[in-house]
Amino acid sequence: MRILVVEDDKLLNSTLCYNLSMSGYDVDSALSKGAAMRFFTEEKYGLAVLDVNLPDGNGFDLCSEMKKKNPDTAVIFLTARDMESDQLRGFELGADDYVIKPFPINVFQKKVSALLSRIQKQSTIDCYDDGNLFINFLEMSATLAGEDISFTAMEYRILKILTANMQIVLTRRILLEKLWDADGNFVDEHALTCAISRIRAKIEAGSFQYIKTVYGMGYMWVGGLKK
Repeated sequence: MRILVVEDDKLLNSTLCYNLSMSGYDVDSALSKGAAMRFFTEEKYGLAVLDVNLPDGNGFDLCSEMKKKNPDTAVIFLTARDMESDQLRGFELGADDYVIKPFPINVFQKKVSALLSRIQKQSTIDCYDDGNLFINFLEMSATLAGEDISFTAMEYRILKILTANMQIVLTRRILLEKLWDADGNFVDEHALTCAISRIRAKIEAGSFQYIKTVYGMGYMWVGGLKK
């Protein structure tokens, strides 16, 4: 996980970067809003730690610009401004936490660890990866053996249901009910059969089997068994 620390106090900046680095994170340091945006346009960050008062702007505007470029970047504000209105503004801009200076470094590290753990768990829920097939359900993108493959919206929904129920037989009725609930649209058995066939054609052309037909019942995700 890569972290960007934006703090104009050089001592605090270096202290934060050192402690985060010692915790195993990749850390970049910026002392100004301009420097932070240069980093942000070149790298993808899981977390940005932002001081509110910066020499060439403020952390609120910086957060807004960052969120436009990458809404998924988590944000923690660091500031001596403890007014409720400032804290509310930070959260309204999409901040995940608002830490008032001064603060114990070990408490800050615990906050970072807890936040990034939640992000990692959410990321795991939204992705499937077995080393051969990778699916990012949030971004609706996928690769097979490192090559991009495309799925329709319905195919992504079917894949998410199947991968979330590894080695569990899902009847056609259950699949149809879950697909119907997803968008409030009716999906018939013929459409389901065709979608499963298309998915198989895309991911089972090689030596791996992903979807097993359990005759008389439904389908089961077997997760890339060798044929």
